[in-house]
Formats: sequence, C-alpha cells, structure tokens
Amino acid sequence: MAFIVTARKWRPQKFNEVVGQEHITTTLKNALKNNRIAHAYLFTGPRGVGKTTTARLMAKTLNCLNPIDYEPCNNCEMCNSITNNQSLDIIEIDGASNRGIDEIRTLRDSVKYAPTKGKYKVYIIDEVHMLTRESFNAFLKTLEEPPSHTIFIFATTDVHKVPLTIISRCQRYDFRRIQLDTIKTLLAKIAVEENIEIDDKTLTIIAKKADGALRDAESFFDQVVSFCGNKIDSSTVSQMLNLIDDEIYFQISDAVITKNYKTVFDVSTNLYENGWNFIDFMDGLVEHFRNIMTVIVTHKTDLVESADVFKNRYPEYLDKFSEGDLLRILNFLNKTHQELRFTQNQKLKIEIALSHLIALERSATITGLLKTLDSGDYTTPPAIKPTSQPEDEKKNFDIDENKKTVQVVKPLVEVSQSEPAIIKTVVQKNIDFTFSDVVKKWEGLVESVCSEKSFLLGPFIRSINIEKLEGQKLFVNSPVENAEEAFHQNKKYLHEKIQTVYGKKFSLYLNPVKPPLPESRLGKNNTKSSTPLWQDDEVIDAIKKELNGIEIS
Repeated sequence: MAFIVTARKWRPQKFNEVVGQEHITTTLKNALKNNRIAHAYLFTGPRGVGKTTTARLMAKTLNCLNPIDYEPCNNCEMCNSITNNQSLDIIEIDGASNRGIDEIRTLRDSVKYAPTKGKYKVYIIDEVHMLTRESFNAFLKTLEEPPSHTIFIFATTDVHKVPLTIISRCQRYDFRRIQLDTIKTLLAKIAVEENIEIDDKTLTIIAKKADGALRDAESFFDQVVSFCGNKIDSSTVSQMLNLIDDEIYFQISDAVITKNYKTVFDVSTNLYENGWNFIDFMDGLVEHFRNIMTVIVTHKTDLVESADVFKNRYPEYLDKFSEGDLLRILNFLNKTHQELRFTQNQKLKIEIALSHLIALERSATITGLLKTLDSGDYTTPPAIKPTSQPEDEKKNFDIDENKKTVQVVKPLVEVSQSEPAIIKTVVQKNIDFTFSDVVKKWEGLVESVCSEKSFLLGPFIRSINIEKLEGQKLFVNSPVENAEEAFHQNKKYLHEKIQTVYGKKFSLYLNPVKPPLPESRLGKNNTKSSTPLWQDDEVIDAIKKELNGIEIS
C-alpha cells in the first residue's frame, strides 16, 4: 500500500476528532441540531489548525444519509464519495488559482443547479483572500441571496484582506493556535498506533518547532521517523532539525547566579560549532527567563511550555531570583535582541551581552531597603545570591554606636533604575534636648534660614525670642510687625529646617508680641518719628543683598 503522510492519514473524520477547536465544532453541531444552518461561513486562523478539515466535515454532515448525533456516519454512499473526493455536490476551489472574475462568473452560473445526490451543494473556497477586488464585487449578490440548496464555506489565513462586504454576509469562526500539550498528546497517540517509540522530550521539540500548527507538527513527525526509524532519540532530533538544546539556557541562568564568566565562552563556542542561529538562541533565552518569571510569580509550572524534564527544574530558581531582577534581565535581553539583528559579528555581540548579563548585580526596591534598616535585620537579600563571597563583602553594614547612625559600608544591593536613588539613610535614636541645648543650636538655625531666605524671613527669624520648651513643643515670640503672618506662611519650611538642624521634630508655637516703639521714632510728645521704615538699616541691607541694589544718596 502506498505511503500516506500522517497529516492526511490521521485527518479527522468526525467533529469530536478535531483537537483544539472545540469552541467551533460545538457551535456547528448545535447549529445542525437546531436546524440553524447559515448560507455562508468564513473560517479564519493560522495555518494547519483545521480550517479546511472542518469545512469538509461540515459538508459531509450536511449530506450524510445516516448522521449519528449530528456527526457523519462515514459509512453511507455520500460519506464515502466525499471522503474519496468523488462527490459532485462538494466543490473545492483554490482561491489562488481561480481568482479572476471569469472564474467567479462560472461559479455564479453553476450555483443555480440543484445537487445531484446530496441535500446541499457546498462550495469550499480555500485562501479566499486571494480573489481580486472585481471577483469579490461580482460575488456579492450571489453570496447574499444564494439558492436554498447552496452553502458557501470560505477559508483564509489573512482575513484582513477580505472585504468587509464579504465578511458581513458570512458567519465568521476564528480558529486558534493549538496548544503545545494538545499537539504532544495527539502525536503520542499516533506514535502508539504506528508502533513508534518516542519520549516526552522529543515530542516537546517537535511541538515547539510547529509553533501551534498541527499540520506542521505531523510533517516534522514524518521527517523524524524517516531519519530515526521506529525508535526516536531526542538528541538526534535536535541535530536533524538544527534546534538548540534547552540545557544551554539553564547553563546561562546558573552562570548568572554563580557569576561564572567561563560559561559565556563555552556557550558561544557551542553555538558557533553547531551552526545554530544566534537570533534563535536569543529568542530561546528570553523565553527561558520568562519561564523563570512565571514560576517565581505563580509558584507553578503550568504556564511553562517545555518538556517535563526541564519543567521540573524551574522551581529550583524560586529563592535565587526576584521579580525586579528578572524584569531587568528581560529588558536587557530584549534590547540585545534588537541590536543583534544589525550586528555583523553576532558571536562577539553574544559574548559581550552574556558577560554583561552575568555581571548584573541583584536589585532591591527602596521600600525593601527602608524596611531592612527599620527592622535592624542587615542580612543579604536572597536574590541572585552568589555561591561564595569575598570576606570583605560579607559584612554589609557598620553600626557606629557613638554617632548613633547606621552607615552602609559596601552594599551588595543595586538600586533599581525604576526607583529614585537613595543618597543617604541616617537612623537617629531618640535624644533628649534641654532648653539650653535648644538655645545653643538656635543661632545655627538662624544662619541657615538667612542664607536661604534672607529677604523673606531674615528680619523675622532674627527677632525671635525663645520662651520655653515643653517636651517637643517650642514656644517663641517675635516683636516684629506682621510676625504672625510670616510664621504661618513659612510654618512648614521652619519645621523642616528645625528637624534638619536638631535631628528631631519640634512643634513651633508663636506668641505674637506688640513691638515697643524705638526711641528714634518717638518725639518729645511720644509721637512717632518722621523716619520711615524703609530707612531701617536691616531692611536696607536685605534689599541690597537680595536684589543687588546700591544705595543712592
């Protein structure tokens, strides 16, 4: 008997044999059950996912003489003739080679004739997007109001090229990519029926190479069987399909943890000698760290598409990477992937990129650093922990009890670029201040304020008299005019300045005092002097300093 490729030999003959498209087959069976059959269908989706197969099953079921549970019986005369492509009532047309208006006119003329034996005359047009614009326009009227015995089924991989006027006249069904586990399960079933020995790792290699297309997976399966015979070895399959072994990606992630730079050159040499594509390697490396990310976030391996032997290794990274580390790594790898396409020496670019990747230090958020300082637990974070560290780096913090501060001596933590950088963190213990201590430091506060806001607060801050200290409440008074207004306008600034100078929070309370009139402004009858306020020496000095003014006599 002549050899038949797996994609044709194992083509589904019933709706329940179509894998990965249950949302479509269930809808079509319900339409047959309820007698809600449309006059036109549009099947769209990636290549090799079952569009043409489903169209043939629909045509076979519509014309089956003895349907069983709205499935074709595959035994009657009509089913056998359709299966053997001998039925005159099922017309399959290739849209690429029959795309002209003349072919569409011929089709339109043949639509009016009744089916020869079956109940329906079904037209299956594959790759319908290849028809010309004139062909689509000539087809509109026929498609909108065909005879009751005629049904159109269109299949396409590029639905965006089909005019909206055609789409609106059809029931649209979107086929999706077939999941990796579904492809592996079907290939394993076929291997059992064909007496072929194949392991899970090899099935994963074939399914990933197919990229969601079942027909591609079955074609690779035939190719592998032709090369290996009835006993298939995963290493031979990788070599034959020129695929990169996933073990290389684990070598890279382990090298990032152990800071083993030698791995870079071992990996690049292996890639070069095997003739593997460097861009494909970068794609796989991005996917590898993406898998680590999903395991760390979800604590499960359900979202990892890989062989079981590799899937079971990903939980080992739970305590060795953090989410922040992986985001930085993935961002770096994506940038390298773009640069690699425009690099002449890709091997050198890979070596430099992998060296930078291994050199990345672990990251920590600002919140985590502050919590570490507040808790007093100064241990090294577990993220990307090297297996060994120099002795001078094992001590992360140095605590000076005399100065009552905690200082970072040589931090092993790199602040993430997405967070604002910490310049200095000082932890000050509670210190009790006496009234004399406050008075001694007050001059420093006055000088600091005058250096920053001399014109606005200089006269006011110089005039303040300290009355008393009660706990953290500091009571002061000022005899200058508008002292209360100046205090309330700059209250927040003064409190921040007090905390900076004293290292402790004080609440400042102002008792306004009516200023006594100076003697220079009193006449003999206790009347105000004629000397205006703007001639006061302090005001004049402040104006000259802030506005760079000069005094004109």
